[in-house]
Amino acid sequence: MNGLQPTPAKVPWILAALALLAGVLLNLFAPEPYLGLPLLAAAPLVAGATLTFRSALAVVCVTCVASVALDLERGRPATPLLVDLAVVGLIGVLALGVNRLIVRQGRDLALARDVAEAVQRAVLPDPPREAGPLAVAAGYTAAQAEARIGGDFYAVQETPFGVRMIIGDVRGKGLKAVAAVSVALGAFRQEAEYAPTLTALGQRLDEALARAAARSGPVISSEGFTTAVLAEVSADGERLSLVNRGHPPPYLVHDAQPLRLDPTAPQLPLGVGLGDITPEAAAPVDVVRLPRGASLLLVTDGVTEARDKRGTFYDPASSARLARPFADPETLVDTLTKDVGHWTEGAHADDMAILAVTRRHASHTA
Repeated sequence: MNGLQPTPAKVPWILAALALLAGVLLNLFAPEPYLGLPLLAAAPLVAGATLTFRSALAVVCVTCVASVALDLERGRPATPLLVDLAVVGLIGVLALGVNRLIVRQGRDLALARDVAEAVQRAVLPDPPREAGPLAVAAGYTAAQAEARIGGDFYAVQETPFGVRMIIGDVRGKGLKAVAAVSVALGAFRQEAEYAPTLTALGQRLDEALARAAARSGPVISSEGFTTAVLAEVSADGERLSLVNRGHPPPYLVHDAQPLRLDPTAPQLPLGVGLGDITPEAAAPVDVVRLPRGASLLLVTDGVTEARDKRGTFYDPASSARLARPFADPETLVDTLTKDVGHWTEGAHADDMAILAVTRRHASHTA
């Protein structure tokens, strides 16, 4: 998860000291009408907004002392001296009040971020490291460090039909997106155990999202749907089945360049609300072979729509760093995350979810 670079600890002190020094020098050397009181008074404001309360209080006291000393040095009468001291002192008190507010807001923000992270972990727990003949890894990179709740999701589950998995993206933001993610993942975990085919599983997810939308009221058409890829790996690991419901296609990573697994026919996303799907219009299941040591890479559009400084989209199928076999899915997820970060120079316009599974060379034994 990318973060913001912390401000060096010395910078606020330097800014406060520069404001104080500039005010002192102007008071000493500027012509009489141009005294340095405004810059002198700016020092407590800088300190109050950037330093701890004790440090800001120390700057306020030093500034008040400097104001009195400068007025005495210049021989100013008592009344102007007291006025200058009152101005600096009042600004200092306001700066300390601002400091308290900033500290309180910082605590509230930290608490909100902790709650958001707890919600994210509860709704989107880490997948198991192993499932049937597969090793599993996942990664999630938020577009902004402060925004830890997003609409991207994934899950992996062993079922009587093989290992089933899903990766998806809810179109929407905030708590509504989290609610839709919760519905989609809950329905997947329940129905993956019983739906006889991936097509049936997709239909049941569609119905679950439609019921949730009906209970929550009208859904904005541009945001009321979920794109997803459903995948199933047979118990022996040989056969990979895919159903794509309007989502970026997955990739097969093996010996050469990653192979993009485009769907046979484009399909509508989940939850578009167009009524029951007839058997003739049901999403086709695409079946490919999954060789030993090969990896299935599933991503959200935070990967495929990442742009470089020229506006060119990132393409995993053209990445030289992915054109090799990976011994474990963790390395694949880490390599892809770093490659996208290098492509965008660290900028992320959208959340980025990655799910990778690798067929192990040795058969899994209990």
